[in-house]
Amino acid sequence: MTDARLRHGRSSLALSFFVQGVTFALLVTRIPAIQDRYGISDGLLPVFLAAVPILAGVGSVVTEKVVARVRPRVVLRWAQPLVLLALLGVGAGSEVWEAALALGVFGLSVGALDASMNMMGVSLQRAYGRSIMLGFHAAYSLGGIAGASMAWAGAHWDLSLLVSYFPVVVVLLPVAFAGSRWYVEGKQEEEREAARGTAGAVSFKLLMPLCLVMCFAYIGDSTVSNWSAKYLQDVLGSSEQLSTVPYNVYMVTTLLGRAVGDLGVRRFGAVAVVRAGSVLAAAGFAVVAVAGGAWVGMLGFTMLGLGLCVIVPQTFAAAGRMFPGASDTAIARLNIFNYVGFLVGSPLVGALGDAWSYRGAMLVPLVLVLATLVYAKSFGAEPARYGGGHERPRTVDVG
Repeated sequence: MTDARLRHGRSSLALSFFVQGVTFALLVTRIPAIQDRYGISDGLLPVFLAAVPILAGVGSVVTEKVVARVRPRVVLRWAQPLVLLALLGVGAGSEVWEAALALGVFGLSVGALDASMNMMGVSLQRAYGRSIMLGFHAAYSLGGIAGASMAWAGAHWDLSLLVSYFPVVVVLLPVAFAGSRWYVEGKQEEEREAARGTAGAVSFKLLMPLCLVMCFAYIGDSTVSNWSAKYLQDVLGSSEQLSTVPYNVYMVTTLLGRAVGDLGVRRFGAVAVVRAGSVLAAAGFAVVAVAGGAWVGMLGFTMLGLGLCVIVPQTFAAAGRMFPGASDTAIARLNIFNYVGFLVGSPLVGALGDAWSYRGAMLVPLVLVLATLVYAKSFGAEPARYGGGHERPRTVDVG
């Protein structure tokens, strides 16, 4: 495989991560507008919100079966346009059943999309022989910031969902589809043929530590996504305007941490980076829990972004190293647990906050994220330290 082809494949995959970041942010940041458009009651809204990650988990399971017959790049090529069209469908409908249908398609296709994107990222990282996974997730974070900014503009100018979503889909859909022409997987064809018969080689016992780490990381992430604004305003007494800042700060620090994270993995190894991220994230939750004012709380959310951002990409990479002959299967199964964490995190913190206190509720993700230290050795297979002289030589060095 030529260096130029790998560079093109890396760029096109990064574009897909970016597009998905934009798409997902446009959906989740306009949930109040979606609720108003379809007249969804407060009692019914949690059902809709829970259905998306549940169906995404189903989509990830189906993808595991599909990639035994076709390449992940084929799944990604068709799943991404489907996600964008589902987003447009959410903005175009008027009846509750139309919202349910569009969100159902969104959930199933986003599960296939997340699984196939990370399969390809791990495969490309293997071809590069050094850590590049954090860079792909940095592109996702950048897309999330862009999508959240577009959503803010739509809400600020009181634009309908269709008017907000239509131009984005019109631009991104052909761009993503054109970019899919350059998708590349690091595996050679003979490696894929050999891997097709090894799905059973993925030991759930060996994969479970990484599944728990993935779940814990997304519990922490969903805590910030869903409760940072309420926490700053209701617990720390900030203004309504200031309460919108922590999530933006969190997303920016996530982008910054991922942009430089691959360098850290190459220099210090995946185990050290994951441990440092876990400790920093736990310290961030501690600062949030004891904060006496809004600005101290924002410092905690800043620490959270820098700490949590490295864990998920490295968990996918670790699964690929752990099962090199069946990495697609391992990643599809691992991907399910990001939806488990997302599904559990927000209700858990909300229930504890209502029953006890929101300060106390912050201790739960703190402990769970800190528990990652117990499983840090799962990131420590020999090929973990790309480019630092600690593992196999780089087979290629491009991009």
